[in-house]
Amino acid sequence: MDEFAYYLNKAVGILQEVRKTVVGKDAVLNKVLMAMLARGHILIEDIPGVGKTTMAVAFARALGMECTRMQFTPDVMPSDIVGFNMYNRVTNQFEYKQGAAFCNIFLADEINRTSPKTQSALLQVMEEGMVTVDGTTMKLPDPFIVMATQNPYGSIGTQKLPESQLDRFMVRLTLGYPSVENEVEIMKNRRSRDILVHSEKVIEAEEFIQMRQIVDGIYADDSIYEYIAELAKASRNTENLVQGISPRGSIAILAMARARAFLRGHNYVVPSDVQEIFMDTVAHRVVFNYSLSSKNGTERDVIAGLLCQVREPRITVKIK
Repeated sequence: MDEFAYYLNKAVGILQEVRKTVVGKDAVLNKVLMAMLARGHILIEDIPGVGKTTMAVAFARALGMECTRMQFTPDVMPSDIVGFNMYNRVTNQFEYKQGAAFCNIFLADEINRTSPKTQSALLQVMEEGMVTVDGTTMKLPDPFIVMATQNPYGSIGTQKLPESQLDRFMVRLTLGYPSVENEVEIMKNRRSRDILVHSEKVIEAEEFIQMRQIVDGIYADDSIYEYIAELAKASRNTENLVQGISPRGSIAILAMARARAFLRGHNYVVPSDVQEIFMDTVAHRVVFNYSLSSKNGTERDVIAGLLCQVREPRITVKIK
């Protein structure tokens, strides 16, 4: 078995383990793993109680990683995330106390309920992969992945993330309610408080780093680069959008497309890989012109329309 096949088999095993706990959400789980492989962070916009925390912990167990959960409330301070220096009277020295961000998977629950200052501290950590306290910089564990959640309903006590900060998340996903059949299965499986008791580790964190490197090496033809650039251009030139896709967004689309190609078992990107991840990678990055877009359909219709505007490239060279 070659290296590509080995890690692809491991990726399938990771999804199988998570599916033992998170029932009936295969498409979302695939995209979460894609974002992780693409070195991105994930924003989950959903109502309470649909399994966001369970999903994060299940992935952490399958990946052999440490997971920390923090409930973001108005009194959470930046130092709670990045850490702080405390004076030790015994040694007469300041000692650094690590913050909650020192883990592999950091679940930031209801990120829109904390202050903008704390949100900015987290987003800076996401971007840099390190923290700086009193002039001293410390690197976070590798890999470091943030899963942030926010409730789309109810605005009391919330601080909405600005577009420039939303752009730091690779994807925005929604779990949604389960079907009747899946909800019955969830209730039957909830026989103890430890619903993750059957989850098993598939790989170590070090192996996941190697898996990411495999994804980085997925081939993308020049026509794929041009396709993504044309989609970004179309988003900037439509009256339905006040703000189009940024260059960071284009990079995220390519990274997600590579991850999707990997999970399909291909070592090259095709246009359908771009199309499949486009909505979840783009929707939170653009700003809609609501005075016009409401006349031209929903937000999803506007984004889907970009795919219709740009001609799909033909990949004529077969990559083996």
